[in-house]
Amino acid sequence: MKNTKMNLNALFSFLVISILFSSCSSPKNSETGEARVRQVVDTVGFAHLSWQMDSVLYRINKDFGSELDAVSQSPETAWRAAICPHDDYTYASWLYPAVLKNVRSKTVIIFGVAHRALNFELEDRIVFDSFDAWQGPKGEVQVSPLRDKIIQQLPKELYVVHDSMQMIEHSVESMLPFLQMQNPETEIISILVPYMSSAKMDTIAGQLATAIKSVTSADQLVWGKDFSILITTDAVHYGDEEWGGSNYARFGCDSTGYRQAVALEHEIIQNCFTGELTDEQPNRFIGYTVKDDDFRQYKWTWCGRYSVPLGLKVALKLQQEENATPLAGVPLAYETSISQKHIPVDDLDMGRTAIATPHHWVGYAAVGFK
Repeated sequence: MKNTKMNLNALFSFLVISILFSSCSSPKNSETGEARVRQVVDTVGFAHLSWQMDSVLYRINKDFGSELDAVSQSPETAWRAAICPHDDYTYASWLYPAVLKNVRSKTVIIFGVAHRALNFELEDRIVFDSFDAWQGPKGEVQVSPLRDKIIQQLPKELYVVHDSMQMIEHSVESMLPFLQMQNPETEIISILVPYMSSAKMDTIAGQLATAIKSVTSADQLVWGKDFSILITTDAVHYGDEEWGGSNYARFGCDSTGYRQAVALEHEIIQNCFTGELTDEQPNRFIGYTVKDDDFRQYKWTWCGRYSVPLGLKVALKLQQEENATPLAGVPLAYETSISQKHIPVDDLDMGRTAIATPHHWVGYAAVGFK
C-alpha cells in the first residue's frame, strides 16, 4: 500500500503488460544459458543505479548520523530475523540501514508483502519466483540455490511459483540495494505473503521451517551467520486523503489524532515485537491488524498484516526445530513520513510515490531479533 490504491489500480494494467513483455520475463535461453533477471519495478522511490545509492547512503549518514549511532548494535550482533520498512528512500531513509546493518548473512530469506494479490486471486499460499537473479545497483543479486531445495520439500498446495506477482511487487526490491552495498555476495529468497488466515499461517510456518532447517543443515549453514530471515512491512497507512477513496484516519487528522495513532503504533511494537518472542506475539499482531470476522480486511492498516506474522511464526518454528536460544526482539526505531526530515532525492532522478501530509502518512518500524 505504498502508493495509493487509486494510483496503483491505474498503473496496474500498464505495469503488467510492460513487465511481462520485458526481458526479465523471458525464459532462460536453453542454448545460451542466459540468466533470467528480475528488473527493478520502482525506480522513483528506490535507488536502482550505483551512483544513486552512493548518494543516498552519503545523505543518510550525513543527516541521520546521530540517530544511527543511537541505535547502533555491538559488532557481534547478527539478527536471525528482522523487520524493515519498504517505503520511498526519501521518507524511510535511515531506518533501512538502522536494521539492515546487522543482517550479516550471505543468504537472506525475505518475506514480502503481496500488495496486488487480489488481481491474481492469490491467497492462503506463499509465492515464490523462478528468477536466477534480481537487478541491484551494483549488478545482479543472485537468488540462493536453497530456494529450489526448499520448494521441493513443501507440499504443493502450500505455495505457488508466480513470476507475474513477483515482478510487480516493490517491497522485496527495496531491501536489495542496502544489502548489496554492505555485502556484494548477498543471495536472496523472495517469499511473498498474500491474504492468509491464521490457521493457514500455522500450517505453512511449520512446513516451511522444517524445509529451511533441512536444507540449511545439509549445507551446515548457521542461522544468523550464514542465513537469516528478513520481513518487510510499512506500518500504519493513515489519513483521509489519496487512499483510493478510503478513510484510514481512525483518530482524525489533527495533532491529537496523530499522537493517538502513533501511540497505538508503539503499543503494537511493544506488545508484539519486544523481548522474548513467543507464540502469542504473532497472533496478537494479527489481532491488532486483521478483522476478526474476515482475515482479508484491515483492522489497522499495516500492509504487512500477513508477512509479519508468518515470518515470525516461521522464525519461532525454526527456533524450536534447532533447539536454539529464544529469539529476542529489539525495537530500534519508529518514525513516520511526516515525523522527520526527508532526504533530498530529486537531483538523483528519484522522487516520491505518494504524498506525506497530516492527511496521508505512513509509519515505519525497524526491529531486530537476536
